[in-house]
Amino acid sequence: MNARLSIIIPVLNEAACLQDLLKECERVRADGHEVILADGGSTDSTVSLATLSVDLIVDSEAGRALQMNAAAASASGDLFWFVHADTRLSSTNIHQVYKLLSQTGFAWGWFDIKLTDSAWMFRVIEKMMNWRARATQVATGDMGIFITRDLFYKVGAYDAIPIMEDIALSKRLRKIAKPTVLNEPLMVSSRRWQKYGIAKTILLMWALRLFYFLRVSPQRLVKWYR
Repeated sequence: MNARLSIIIPVLNEAACLQDLLKECERVRADGHEVILADGGSTDSTVSLATLSVDLIVDSEAGRALQMNAAAASASGDLFWFVHADTRLSSTNIHQVYKLLSQTGFAWGWFDIKLTDSAWMFRVIEKMMNWRARATQVATGDMGIFITRDLFYKVGAYDAIPIMEDIALSKRLRKIAKPTVLNEPLMVSSRRWQKYGIAKTILLMWALRLFYFLRVSPQRLVKWYR
């Protein structure tokens, strides 16, 4: 039997940006794989927009970790691909993940990213993000983390924490297997930098990582993040 892919999309009021991703996922469903929406209680039209475009909508308490774990528990795939709602998938991205389905010994990994804003500063930001992830073997969720079902549950799935769940997962995974990093970049929205400012966003992200390293609780960190 051919291995199956499950794309899992955590959402909370993402109607404004979700439709493009769902269109790109149609080719995945046409190829016999599944797309699962993990909703954290959206009050906009997110769920109604997705109803005909996904195989399953899983309702969960809000929080990406909780939502992704709930969706994974209902997924039928051999490989989980966690994709944020503001991500754009190219046909190359999709076929690179398909190729992993047939590889023995593959365990987990992510994509390099490219930010949507065309300003030169965003080229610097994305290069630094990609370099940091490769150097530390720690990925962030917007990099489209993919992981085999068996390994996902071997390391205990995502920690039920409100922030840094992707960092925590990566740190456990890198102890078991070297990640596969795919260099056909995912197109990721620049909306956070555009909304809050480049300098402020970068400083916030660095500070969150530093204080997480210093063992400040994720419950406190998420208040700063928001």
